Amino acid sequence: MEDAITYEDAIITAYREHGQTLMRGDTTYRIIAEMMSKHTGSTRGKGGSMHYYNKKHNFYGGNGIVGAQIPVGTGIAFAMKYEGKKNVCVTMYGDGAANQGQLYEAANMAGLWKLPVIYLLENNNYGMGTSVERASHYRPIMGKFRGYPAVKIDGMNIFAVREGMKFCKEYAIENGPMFVEMATYRYQGHSMSDPGISYRTKDEVTNVRSTKDCINYVKKVILDNQVASEEELKKIDKEIKNRIDEEVEKIRNDPFPPVEEMTRDIYTGENPPFIRGVEYKDSIHNNSKY
Repeated sequence: MEDAITYEDAIITAYREHGQTLMRGDTTYRIIAEMMSKHTGSTRGKGGSMHYYNKKHNFYGGNGIVGAQIPVGTGIAFAMKYEGKKNVCVTMYGDGAANQGQLYEAANMAGLWKLPVIYLLENNNYGMGTSVERASHYRPIMGKFRGYPAVKIDGMNIFAVREGMKFCKEYAIENGPMFVEMATYRYQGHSMSDPGISYRTKDEVTNVRSTKDCINYVKKVILDNQVASEEELKKIDKEIKNRIDEEVEKIRNDPFPPVEEMTRDIYTGENPPFIRGVEYKDSIHNNSKY
């Protein structure tokens, strides 16, 4: 997807946006530190897996409320059009959020105003312990958006994603909202409380991993076209794993956010929040001590 757009285009998404954060220019060190609630993290240890953010590269992060990022992404697209920019906002959401009313309200407005937004559905077939078949009355999901231009892309094939997104960006800038369904899959459970096998079989997971895995597909293309050897790929893999292990050990010793971090980068009323012993500094309250 990133090969089809630029950092001048915006991205906003939902939970667990580690991959998007990395591809928007952040580092594995900062991403992992954020997951471990360390002050060296991407959002200084306060955001966790749901709230990475990169203003410099127009990454508006994730959202802890199902579907809440969709109207925000629509607003970002409005700003782009208002400012005369030839860019798009890729607004990502999951199959569960495809049933949210705010999606249809935002898309209706985007259609009327011809906003440059791509509503990108990551359909991995399962929400929190529930399959699409049990959660969505109308299937396939793409059929819900038949009033809009829409495409379905094999999300497990990076070449299909790249070429499909090139088309979608060009279309959205000139014509308005475009719906995309990325057919993908998750191997693990939805969260730590979800074992991931109570609503599907182990054979299903194994079959997808062995026949459709996106990384194995790229590896096969590399080997078949002699871009690199098996030994070279193993070396790269080992180097990355070793680097990550070293980073994790360093991060363990990094500090947690200090208490004064609680009053930074948040909205407050007329009076700042009361935290005993913390000096609150800004131009409004003149370094008052609380």
